[in-house]
Amino acid sequence: MKFTIFTVSALGLFFSATNAAARSAAFVPSSFSSLKAASLSKIASSNRLQNNVLSYSLQPEPEGGEEISSVDTMPGSRMKNMGPSSGDEQQEGEEQVYTFWLEAEADGKLIKGYRIQVEKDASKKANFPGFRKGQIPPYAQPQMTMFAIQEGVIKTCESAVAAYGLKALPGEAGSVEVHEDIKDICKGYKIGDAVKFTATFQATFDPEKMAKGNVEGKQEEPVAEAVEE
Repeated sequence: MKFTIFTVSALGLFFSATNAAARSAAFVPSSFSSLKAASLSKIASSNRLQNNVLSYSLQPEPEGGEEISSVDTMPGSRMKNMGPSSGDEQQEGEEQVYTFWLEAEADGKLIKGYRIQVEKDASKKANFPGFRKGQIPPYAQPQMTMFAIQEGVIKTCESAVAAYGLKALPGEAGSVEVHEDIKDICKGYKIGDAVKFTATFQATFDPEKMAKGNVEGKQEEPVAEAVEE
């Protein structure tokens, strides 16, 4: 299942929900445009999360593919090139489009920051029926947490694309499918916890980022050899 949101961040959608009908529409899955509007269908954890016992688990890693190295540091992440895309996105000019599988962790501090932001902004912008303008009803608290998690995952996906020397595709071709269920994570989520998730998407390799990574790698080699001697 794939959620899609067009050019609107998760936090922006929250503030458009000013009545029951709008709130419902804000949570309807659509399909998002590029990694900047990445959304999620599912979110999960893994037993590898330090000392955290959560109510969800990661979807199984797909077989095959080639693990690729990052050009910038991104702790707690893995990326696999699953091969050339077989869909309509296969060619973007002369660049080959590939399908990638990602395992990453949205930082708990990042999510907490978004949670604080959405609650602060909600007190100024929210307008819920039956409540004073700016007053946040109790039923909206879990929704704010959900959007904060979603925003954290969006930003983590964007960071992963850059960290692994990739370039996102434009429009719907750049959509990202997150494989874990957001409802599962929200059931046992505690503010400040990191969120582990897996996702697949289509992208191309960015020659400039890859070249930068190769140059930095070569510069480090003589230092390593000197230490070995």
